[in-house]
Amino acid sequence: MQILLLIFDIMGTLSFAVSGALVGIKRKMDIFGVTVLAIVTATGGGILRDIIVGHLPPQAFLNPCYVALSAAAGLVCFSVMCFHPRLPDKIAAAYDMVMFCFDTLGVAAFTVDGAAVATVEGYGDNLFLMVFLGVITGVGGGVIRDVLASRVPEVFKKHVYALASILGAVVTGVFALYGIDEQTGILCGFAAIVLLRILAARFRWNLPKVEGTKLSQRSD
Repeated sequence: MQILLLIFDIMGTLSFAVSGALVGIKRKMDIFGVTVLAIVTATGGGILRDIIVGHLPPQAFLNPCYVALSAAAGLVCFSVMCFHPRLPDKIAAAYDMVMFCFDTLGVAAFTVDGAAVATVEGYGDNLFLMVFLGVITGVGGGVIRDVLASRVPEVFKKHVYALASILGAVVTGVFALYGIDEQTGILCGFAAIVLLRILAARFRWNLPKVEGTKLSQRSD
């Protein structure tokens, strides 16, 4: 169980760090901004999760390995874009797909990790808390990333982002709640998130929103 959670921690950290760095590069941030955005995206959700369950200081500050790993991923992305001038054009053409892949892996890994942490902390009988921790861990870093990058968070507008996280957290939580093998629940929750995200992208599924109103045509 601990090994599986470690794998998902590393997977989520790397995926979200890369997505944060790519957003920073697209927003023309300097090397410091790109690195900070990579770190915040990779660790933000976990910090919020730890605060909720009372882990103070949060694990990201007690074990700097995750901060170092996300910073390294951000610096690698920045270096690749700087020293390979032809690469950015190729990445720009597939930017949305690259972001989608890394965001999906990050959300899936961190969502099931957050839900599993609730069971480890002794809250395996509280489905609401398991789901809440899973979702806040899965989408928290991405929301902070988008706010710092001055854009509407993806969780509020595209590809049933949060809905996929909720589904994965529910699947993971239900397995734990009914005493079914937790590792199987984690894997099923991860698969559910990835599958729903792929289907949403493939068939252009989005939640309903108001279009073409006078409110959307007027500035604040």
